[in-house]
Amino acid sequence: MNRQITRVSVVVLVLFGALFVNLNVITLLLADDLATHPANRRLIIREYAIERGPLVVGEVAVARSVETDGEYRYMRTYPEGELYAHITGYYSILLQRFGLEEALNEDLTGRPTEVVAQNLGELLGGRNRPGNAVELTIDPRAQEAARDALDGREGAVVAIEPSTGAVLASYANPTFDPNPLSSHDLGAIAAAWDELLDDPQRPVVNRALAETYPPGSAFKVIVAAAALESGLQPDTDFPDETVYDVPETTADIRNFSQGACADGDSIDLQDALRVSCNTVFARLGVELGADTLVDQAQRFGFNLPIPFELGVAASAIPDDLDVPSTAQSAIGQRDVRATPLQMALIAASIANEGEVMRPYLVANVRDPSGRRLRGPDISRWSALPGGGQPVSPRTATQLRDMMVEVVESGTGTAARISGVTVGGKTGTAQTGAEPTVWFIGFAENRVAVAVVLPGVEDDATGGRVAAPIAQQVMAAVVGDAD
Repeated sequence: MNRQITRVSVVVLVLFGALFVNLNVITLLLADDLATHPANRRLIIREYAIERGPLVVGEVAVARSVETDGEYRYMRTYPEGELYAHITGYYSILLQRFGLEEALNEDLTGRPTEVVAQNLGELLGGRNRPGNAVELTIDPRAQEAARDALDGREGAVVAIEPSTGAVLASYANPTFDPNPLSSHDLGAIAAAWDELLDDPQRPVVNRALAETYPPGSAFKVIVAAAALESGLQPDTDFPDETVYDVPETTADIRNFSQGACADGDSIDLQDALRVSCNTVFARLGVELGADTLVDQAQRFGFNLPIPFELGVAASAIPDDLDVPSTAQSAIGQRDVRATPLQMALIAASIANEGEVMRPYLVANVRDPSGRRLRGPDISRWSALPGGGQPVSPRTATQLRDMMVEVVESGTGTAARISGVTVGGKTGTAQTGAEPTVWFIGFAENRVAVAVVLPGVEDDATGGRVAAPIAQQVMAAVVGDAD
């Protein structure tokens, strides 16, 4: 009998010991995680009792909180939802947070997340302080111009202020309305989300940041940069070939026109960029070598994560190129991929004496009284090889002049703005069933832009389709277009 009592006592002690350990694990190790877990209903109610600060573009709140009579005191609304959806994201009871609503949550609530979860005394005492207002760098004129110029077509536009890295526009189409996702009706949220996920056009995907595309001839700016950094000059001559016989393969490279780029004798580097001569740049890529080409691309940001408030897909160039793939990569084909943000940064650095500035969206954070808590973080993208100076100021000036020639008398004439110095580079990538077209460029040192449209008609080119869009966006920043 005593033996049985002893066994029972041991079991009870073990169970009490396990309970003690479990309580301590929960109290000491898991408390913060459990308190701040998005599924914690008390946290949700607590967060929705706070009047989140607005996201402001110009003088307009593009995301704001309105008071309700329901269990959740405030509801997030987006007055111009589709225009800014990929920037603001959404704030949802069911889907949680996305976009700047997630990235800037602590600014918008005015307190760290763990304080929101744990400080119930403030809630019970009715002392909730509104969150902070976040002013964005977006220029509403440029954002609206991007939307209007795309005119419903699939594509994306990014515009940047070269000297600071401030993002003036970031628009992608198709887009979506975040308002149904931020309602307090769980059934309506689920239905709206399912509809978005089932849409074959993928409107939730931010094509300006989260999608990469073959850059086509827009990549020739990087090849030209590598050539100039290697000691070549804008007037260095190359053979004006109809076909470049690529070593180690029978897959030769031809020009877009299927003919020579000039008189069939010779053509210099400046004119080759101006008319986008494939045979010259394929040859140049091979002569420079894969290591030089990849190194120059990485100095501009390829194969590296871009520091930004929102997530950005990494632009990529393989680092194990053989001779044929080097030739094809030099004209922006094969496995080279880039985001519009990356290509806009390249154009911006050329306009900014070769400096790549870290892109940013937050201009100011202000408390409810209007007091400025912090301003923008303006700095070089110092993590880049070369410390954010991918080319020398001299090379940047040469490239700038070459890109101005592209717009003045080359493939990019549709980007011209009367009375403004505009430079650029067109691109048409034919890696799939339908071309992807580009324009990257700048208007003086006031705005740099990248435009991409995938899946266009077979006869479309970057100069004919993308350049006019870029012109409208740049003109919205610097002045009226022709």
